[in-house]
Amino acid sequence: MNTRLHFQSLVAATLLISAVNLIAAEPAEILLWPKGAPGSEGKTEKEVVEKSANGERKVWSIHSPSITPYLPAKGKATGAAVIIAPGGAHRFLCVDHEGYYVAQWFSERGIAAFVLKNRLAKETNSTYKIEVEALADTQRAVRLVRNRAKEWNINPQSIGVMGFSAGGELAALVSARFDGGKADSADLVERESCKPDFQALIYPGRSRDIQPTKDQPPVFLACGYNDRPDISEGLAELYLRYKKAGVPAELHIYSSAGHGFGLRESSRGAVAGWTARFSDWLGDRGFLKKP
Repeated sequence: MNTRLHFQSLVAATLLISAVNLIAAEPAEILLWPKGAPGSEGKTEKEVVEKSANGERKVWSIHSPSITPYLPAKGKATGAAVIIAPGGAHRFLCVDHEGYYVAQWFSERGIAAFVLKNRLAKETNSTYKIEVEALADTQRAVRLVRNRAKEWNINPQSIGVMGFSAGGELAALVSARFDGGKADSADLVERESCKPDFQALIYPGRSRDIQPTKDQPPVFLACGYNDRPDISEGLAELYLRYKKAGVPAELHIYSSAGHGFGLRESSRGAVAGWTARFSDWLGDRGFLKKP
């Protein structure tokens, strides 16, 4: 083999090893119901993944709901955990800029993050409902993370939810409709409470329909000034309703942003720092304490 061919072979082998290592490093999904989700019996359609022009993915046809864990290094863990519900109008999930990118940012800063893939109520021919299967998936995700908190170096009293757009609806729903678990359930996960310890609603859909009560967890709110009025104005109104109900709330409205800003490498300006503001808020609320 001549020197040039030998060099090319080495480069190809190096690239192949790098690709294999990258794939191996990607977190594996954890099914919320390993034996099948209630309400999805008989549904065997494969999950659909579509890439947009910028390389970001949309996912739909979800019948086996899951969470994908992004766990910080043990020495960096703060004890806090956030379950992230991507948006997509309940028709698909924007899993990258409203999911995996956000989760990676948090995990690198000591906050465990879990990206939720929930069943979708408004995709074509769906039999699911937002307040039935999609809510059940969100509740189950909270229970599962709490059940495995010790294993994942998480404080079971520092587990919250974050939702974007349609995912914000789910985060608000699970923060309003929770229970303490079923103590006599044979399923150990179902024995756990599904009440989040905090909630983050990022440009949530139907914000004017959210009616806070005093027993709901503290809330972090964020949206863009240029979003549609039911969100940009609706979130300001929602902040006042939380305050009136006695729920601690913090609101950020970014003047240069519209709907769907999420988190991207290309993000610029003040809105690019919303994750840092959320992290600050967690610290102010006392959630960044190791278990």
